[in-house]
Amino acid sequence: MPLSPLEHDRHYGELDQVIRAYVGQSADDTPEKPSRALIAYLRHTWHTRPWALAAAETQLREYARNPPGRLRLRLGEFYAIPDVGLPEADIQEWLSCLAEHIKHSIETGEAPPPAAPATHWEWHARFPELAQFLGGWFSQDMPDEFDDHEAAVDDYVTGSHPQLVARLVGEVRELLALDLDESDYALALAELGMEVDPPAPYTPSGWLALTADRLEGPRPDYGPPPQTDTK
Repeated sequence: MPLSPLEHDRHYGELDQVIRAYVGQSADDTPEKPSRALIAYLRHTWHTRPWALAAAETQLREYARNPPGRLRLRLGEFYAIPDVGLPEADIQEWLSCLAEHIKHSIETGEAPPPAAPATHWEWHARFPELAQFLGGWFSQDMPDEFDDHEAAVDDYVTGSHPQLVARLVGEVRELLALDLDESDYALALAELGMEVDPPAPYTPSGWLALTADRLEGPRPDYGPPPQTDTK
């Protein structure tokens, strides 16, 4: 039978986070140099959950030393490493290489400096509520669901807990604080799930600033719900 959520997280939870960082990226780590994906994982984790690095190193090394045997494969009680573009025979050595890089980072305290996200995984890990907002309310179907961008923002605010709205405002302000070029802000919006252009005449950063101001304003008040005549 498949692993329970508890067993999965206990043995493979942080290993899974490391592997997810390689979606759309090359697993081209060498003993001398970590890959772009691993640098992104280290940067984000060092600055948000530094204690998780030791768990990642342990789980990677344990999986490399003891890959699932025939019984666990037959029962489905194992973590399946997604395809990262490497031959199956090279996976164990690659996992050990990742563990060594993480161990070195922990022992030396060498962490990638703060910077704009460099991978799809890092964008979503750093700005999760913004990704939810953009992907859920500004997909390609937005013009069919809402009259305009303002209506979509109002719908999000109306249906979301104030704490989530506040978290979204913080993430938008943090993104703006990166002080990127407009082309990079456009890329960031796309990475985070936005499939429509900002409304004219706003640039991507201008629309983000406008949206943050709107989110911080009073919540829409549509009055009491209509009374239903039960007679």
